[in-house]
Amino acid sequence: MRGLRRRLPDESIIYFGDPARFPYGTKSADTILRFATEDAGFLLSRGVKMVIVACHSASSSALPELERRLPVPVLGVVEPGARAAVRTTKTNRIAVIGTSATIASGAYEHAIRRLAKKVEIVAKPTPLFVPLAEEGWLDNDVAEVVARRYLAGLADDGVDTLLLGCTHFPLLSRVIGRVLGPAVTLVDSAEETAASAEELLAGEGLLNQGGPVRHRFYLSDLAPNFQTVGERFLGEPMGDVVRASVGDARSTGTDSGARNPKSHARRASRRKR
Repeated sequence: MRGLRRRLPDESIIYFGDPARFPYGTKSADTILRFATEDAGFLLSRGVKMVIVACHSASSSALPELERRLPVPVLGVVEPGARAAVRTTKTNRIAVIGTSATIASGAYEHAIRRLAKKVEIVAKPTPLFVPLAEEGWLDNDVAEVVARRYLAGLADDGVDTLLLGCTHFPLLSRVIGRVLGPAVTLVDSAEETAASAEELLAGEGLLNQGGPVRHRFYLSDLAPNFQTVGERFLGEPMGDVVRASVGDARSTGTDSGARNPKSHARRASRRKR
């Protein structure tokens, strides 16, 4: 969201977080798809013109099905992150870290190899980075011990690019970068995803042409530390956070599709491109 706000300051953003069912990264692919579909249904009921699946686990497991089901453009974080990593590497040796679900899906490996077949990829699950980021333990001795255990040997293997395959991991960039050393460049998919969102909205004629900008925050459960963690991510105050109920996908489909009848044709055209 911080990347989107920098890149698209004239757009209103509706953020939905799901701490009631967090973390997604330890769930099965079927469960992640069900949760992601319900989350998207809630967003569609708010009249959004685009859905960004900002969770790497959900992007890895649910994106193709969401693209098929939803009547608005859908963007994940895997393809943009893969593009940024391929563009960055000089040795054609890329490491990817993420939750257990993200790494098990193989989504990043597939996306990278579609762009550069000769790239060698090392993929490692690093699930403890998520609670460290949530707790705010970003650059202490505990974070360093965990980072050294997870990342040992990557630089020695000739890896020159590390793709941070989870939205939490950029908060740990300092300790990760120190452990790996200056020869390894860290890649965060957020900025590339924001650029892709701008390009997609412009191509569909959906960029906001004026009017008030209002950001809204919804959570499935009012987690006590969300405001603190959220403001740590955004680097500024968040404003009001509202609890929202999800648990079915009844709002996914017809209403938003009726407001945007050309969306299915546009989605088909994007797949052809």
